[in-house]
Amino acid sequence: MNHLFAVFLLLLLGWFWLDSMRAREIAVEVCKAACLQRDLQFLDQAVALRRLSLAWRAEGLRIRRLYRFDFSEEGVGRRSGHIVMRGLTLEDLSFGLPTDHQDN
Repeated sequence: MNHLFAVFLLLLLGWFWLDSMRAREIAVEVCKAACLQRDLQFLDQAVALRRLSLAWRAEGLRIRRLYRFDFSEEGVGRRSGHIVMRGLTLEDLSFGLPTDHQDN
């Protein structure tokens, strides 16, 4: 019985590691595309995990990951944004930049 539990635990850890790697890859690609769309530089080509939690939604229980990333507006200076992935789905992306409002 202990061997069965150990095998189950190893499989669960393996799944979690693979799921985490895939979520991180997706987050990096989303950040790259969003920076390109906004004419920003995506620095370090990486995201850093800041928080890990569970989220219960209509589709069921999902792992919610908050990543931080760095970008530059004009190649000078470094700013931070964040991206939230729920499972392998984008939940939120923020650059922390003021939005452009035009009065008509």
